[in-house]
Formats: sequence, C-alpha cells, structure tokens
Amino acid sequence: MITLSLIGIGTGNLDHVTLAAVRALNNADLILLPRKGEAKSDLIDLRRLLCERLLEAPMTTKIVEFDLPSRDGRNDYLGAVDDWHAAIASVWAQLIDEHLPNGGRVGMLVWGDPSLYDSSLRITQRLSAAGKQVDVEVVPGITSLQVLTAEHKIPLNALAEPVHITTGRRLRERGWPSDAATVAVMLDSGGAFASLPQEDTYIWWGAYLGMDKQCLIKGWLSEVSDQIIQRRGELRDTHGWIMDIYLLAKQPLL
Repeated sequence: MITLSLIGIGTGNLDHVTLAAVRALNNADLILLPRKGEAKSDLIDLRRLLCERLLEAPMTTKIVEFDLPSRDGRNDYLGAVDDWHAAIASVWAQLIDEHLPNGGRVGMLVWGDPSLYDSSLRITQRLSAAGKQVDVEVVPGITSLQVLTAEHKIPLNALAEPVHITTGRRLRERGWPSDAATVAVMLDSGGAFASLPQEDTYIWWGAYLGMDKQCLIKGWLSEVSDQIIQRRGELRDTHGWIMDIYLLAKQPLL
C-alpha cells in the first residue's frame, strides 16, 4: 500500500509552512520533487530549501527529482490538460514502483494548497483508477490568495457579499461574473483585467507572493492597469517566470 501525502507548502516561504506539513514531510519515505526547466528553477530551489531546512534527517530521507512533462499548447485546452495529467500520473507511478516497490509513504510538495487550482488530487485519482492501491492524505497549505489579502491588508470579501474565484482565461471569455461583488483571478497569462471597464474597478495585484522578490500594486484599473502590465513583463523578463494573482472589486474593500 502506498500513502501519498499531498503537502501544501504555501508560497514557499518557510514561515508559511504549517506544523502539519512539517510532520507529513518527515513521515515520508520518499519525496518527489518536480523540475519545470531552467526558466522556473526557482520553484525547485525553494522545494529543495524546504527539504533541507525542515527534514529532521535529510540525509536518510530519499528525495527524487524528476522532469515534469510539458503540456501541449494546442487549442483544445481541456483535452491538452487531460493528456498532461495522464503523462504526469504515469511518471509518478513509475517513480513510486522504482523507489518504493514494497509500499510506503510518498510526499509531494504542492504549491499553495492542493484544493485550489491545483491538479495533484486529480492526478492521484488516475493512479487509483489504474489499479494502484493509494491512500491519499491531504495537508492544507496557505494559498496565494490568503497571502495577497494579508499583504494588502484587506478582507477577501465585501461585507456580507460573495467572492467569485476564477481564471484569467474565464475572465476574458465571460467578463465580470454575475452576482459577484469581489472577483479573485488566478492563472492569468497576463492582463485579463484589461478587458473589464477600467473606471469603476479596483484591483489589488501581487506577484511572487511570500518571496523576497514580492511585488504589490493596487488602485483603480484606469490608473494602474498599464503599470501592472508593464511591471509584470519586466519581472518575467528578469526572473524567467512569474506567478501572480489579483483581487477585483467595484469599490475599495475598506
């Protein structure tokens, strides 16, 4: 039997890793660390640092790095993602069979939280569907959305109002969600907010949240939209990758 622990590690900030995550990490017989190429080497470097700092016996815990399969950029987005998940599940299964042939505990360090715009749970389900006996443990982590609101010192929702969480792709396709006072946008390839009315929409934007390169901008879209797009491009050119998120509302939340 394999116990697969999906360990939410927040934004990679050591101070954001929970005690439950530390326990799960130290209980693992095998830790799998994905490599996403040179452009995103910061991401695996942070995972390596977490293992180095948080493992009580780092020299005895087996840590295996692997190259994460790439997603096809074809227009059939959902089909491409489905094929991508299948490829990742195949790599996971191969590594688990190779390094834990008699069973044991596997730790996967998941950026943010496994429940919010992360596919680790769906990929794990593919292992079970393929006949592998897997007992899943989910360790929640601090999300970038929580760090965004904390760093901007704002509540997530307007008083007694709902929050809509979506992606940049959906925001471009569908515009402002109906019956939403506040909209949180993740996985934006860049500037989806520019498709919205600029005069009456307020934005709280953040990139590399929780890291030493963190960048924050807030204001009415009419005043900061171009600034965010320019700054985002500069940061991506400098670091080779970017993770950003933003919150939108029709009025300041405080």
